[in-house]
Amino acid sequence: MDLLVFLIKKNEVDIYDIPIALITEQYLQYLDWMKAMNIDFAGDFILMASTLTHIKSRMLLPVHHDSDEEDEDPRMEIARPLLEYLRMKSAAEQLADRDFLGEDTFSRVPSQEDLKFDNSEQSIQVSMFELIKAFQNILENISKDHLVDFSRDRFSIKDKISAIIDILEQKGSIVFHELFSRNTDKDELIVTFLAVLELGKLGLVRIAQQFQTGIIRLFYL
Repeated sequence: MDLLVFLIKKNEVDIYDIPIALITEQYLQYLDWMKAMNIDFAGDFILMASTLTHIKSRMLLPVHHDSDEEDEDPRMEIARPLLEYLRMKSAAEQLADRDFLGEDTFSRVPSQEDLKFDNSEQSIQVSMFELIKAFQNILENISKDHLVDFSRDRFSIKDKISAIIDILEQKGSIVFHELFSRNTDKDELIVTFLAVLELGKLGLVRIAQQFQTGIIRLFYL
């Protein structure tokens, strides 16, 4: 659902009027990209891809107007659960903002100054798919002639995680694109990106984006 929400926001479309062919194509492209990057994802992604493909095929069928009952728009099959998911997600976010007994009520809250942007602008938490989009932009600036070569075991995801943590322990935070040097091999860039995803998955970093500038930054927790 998160990938679907991301694509709908990215294309600025109405949930009730989803361009199913476009969204399905982009959804499958993201799945192919994640497979190529060796990113693990659950079978829910495959199920959603199958659902979108099924809806797309139903949209291609001719509409018969001789029936007394009006056929429902096939897109409602995905629009209804999507709206319910957004409602539940919004409710979860509101509950997460509430003070928890023993955490924000009686305990001394540690200083959060190191988790703020320097200019104190508002920020939002970044999803995996927004990170993928940012990384794809970085890869576009790499020479097309450079091929990925994993035959040379010069570094691992574990090594990159350690290197990123060393940087964060010194600085407290770092801008996302600063982790990727333009002179670095493409395969090393990919390993670095996978390390960032793993750090987020393990809850070792907070990844946020400024509203105004769009800058993505990693904060050490």
